[in-house]
Amino acid sequence: MQRTRSGEAARAAIKMALSRNRADEQQLKKAFQAVGIMAAAVDHGGDFISSVKKVIERAVVAAKREGLIAEEEGAEGGVAGAAREALSQIMPKALGLNMGGKIGIARYDEHIVVVIFCSIGLLHLNEVAFGLGHRAVVSLAKNNCG
Repeated sequence: MQRTRSGEAARAAIKMALSRNRADEQQLKKAFQAVGIMAAAVDHGGDFISSVKKVIERAVVAAKREGLIAEEEGAEGGVAGAAREALSQIMPKALGLNMGGKIGIARYDEHIVVVIFCSIGLLHLNEVAFGLGHRAVVSLAKNNCG
């Protein structure tokens, strides 16, 4: 199977979302950076319904903080759309329950992927799920040139 930039971004975002701690995140970020992939991760948690807005905001803020996107409406909207898509894949299992886990974000050229990995449930009765969203956003290099 041919490797694509969107596929490589998805693999990186999944690995970031599955990372166990900040040290693992930093190691992964360095490895991805060596092959031209930018990555970020951030924790999330809470009641699913009240967390939707927070998860989307955290994804956008993390992407900006780590330099994956420029601070502009189109790029922010791309990350927000990908996060919303990932949440929609989790929603059937999570609606009305608590969730907690990690958001992984990766960018390879114009491809940006958001992965939400989480435990869903009450007390110790948890389900595990992840959702993935992909968008194409304007290249940072093109953005800086003109």
